Amino acid sequence: MLPPDPADVLAALSAARAEPDLESRRVQLRALATARPRCVSAWAALGDDARDDIEAYAYYRVGYHRGLDQLRQSGWRGSGYVRGSHTENAGFLRALDGLRRVATSIGEVDEAARCAEFLVQLDPSGFSLPQG
Repeated sequence: MLPPDPADVLAALSAARAEPDLESRRVQLRALATARPRCVSAWAALGDDARDDIEAYAYYRVGYHRGLDQLRQSGWRGSGYVRGSHTENAGFLRALDGLRRVATSIGEVDEAARCAEFLVQLDPSGFSLPQG
């Protein structure tokens, strides 16, 4: 599992998600990612709210790699489960699934297939991503 986001990060994410104006939400999320660049959930949220597929791809890829770094630092060695039922893993799995979706939409078929396969390897139970 990934380490949990600190309470102040969760509060900032919640406040940003509650912002009805999309550009204001992006500003808040970018500020959070700037202040906490290791926050995988911020990168995944930025990908969700990106202006276009290329911007989304970049944000999701950063979130995915930040998540891999943190998983490895937590003792994960490249195999084994990273369950979607654990909210701590939600940002990483959202980033990986977002990367899969956007890779599909831009025609990067090989990347989309790798991401899809990795998602199944991480949680073969067919997880439902928790919001987080």
